[in-house]
Amino acid sequence: MEKTAYIFPGQGSQYVGMAKDWYQSSPDARSMFGRASEILGLDIAKICFEGPEDELRQTSVTQPAIFLHSAVVFTLLEGKKFDAAAGHSLGEYSALYAAGALDFEHALMLVGLRGKLMQNAGNVRPGTMAAVVGLDESKVEEACRQASVSGVVQPANYNSPGQIVISGDVENVRKAMELAKGLGAKIVKELVVSGAFHSPLMEAAKEELKKAIDAAPIKDAAVPVYANVTAKPVRTADEIKKALILQLTSPVRWQETAVNMSADGISRYVEVGPGKVLQGLVKRTISGSTVIGVDKTSEASQLTI
Repeated sequence: MEKTAYIFPGQGSQYVGMAKDWYQSSPDARSMFGRASEILGLDIAKICFEGPEDELRQTSVTQPAIFLHSAVVFTLLEGKKFDAAAGHSLGEYSALYAAGALDFEHALMLVGLRGKLMQNAGNVRPGTMAAVVGLDESKVEEACRQASVSGVVQPANYNSPGQIVISGDVENVRKAMELAKGLGAKIVKELVVSGAFHSPLMEAAKEELKKAIDAAPIKDAAVPVYANVTAKPVRTADEIKKALILQLTSPVRWQETAVNMSADGISRYVEVGPGKVLQGLVKRTISGSTVIGVDKTSEASQLTI
């Protein structure tokens, strides 16, 4: 029997119009959007469906919007069997919701708080991120080491073979970008972000998020959830809390996560939520796997139990 993992996207997968078809076709989706607007204190449906894009791109809005889209799709796929879950950065909260470790309300509260804290941390200590394509891990790490003499720069996302995102102080990231080009990177591109995510520059957000995570009613997961920090499955509430807290300032080990899921017998990957980013990353990492996505209502029919 083919084993299936549900995978959940992170920041950058948002788009104006996201989840509108689910909202229009399902009373349950409308109810979830209504509850989300109450919890967040903003009209999240209006921003998701109409934008403006600049507002949707604000970290404090993007994160709950993507979580909500993924949660709606997952909830309306009820009854579809899956054997494991994982999410990229913010998507780890969606994965934990899917695995029953977090209920909808508390997951959304944590995601809303996380988005605000990360945006604030980016204002307190401005930073940036950059994608490096076509360079192996050791060379990217060496570029970061050389560029971090006077500040912070480190790998933030190990996404797929030859695709790594770096993060840190603006000057140091730009120095690492130049070094990466000199070491033979095919593409080096600074990203439009509001902070240096998954780096020590997010430390300002950590303490308050830790308090909220410690206080949240997190339960043991019904299926293994592969944590960003270790790329290994976690099941117990204690393991989950530790992984979520560490995740904020640690790299996302997505490539390793895909490799480990494959080694554990997962051969089908279903991206649940907006966009196709993770489908591309898994295809580039695990050859011969079945990779599909459910973003729109029209895509739900391709998913058989």
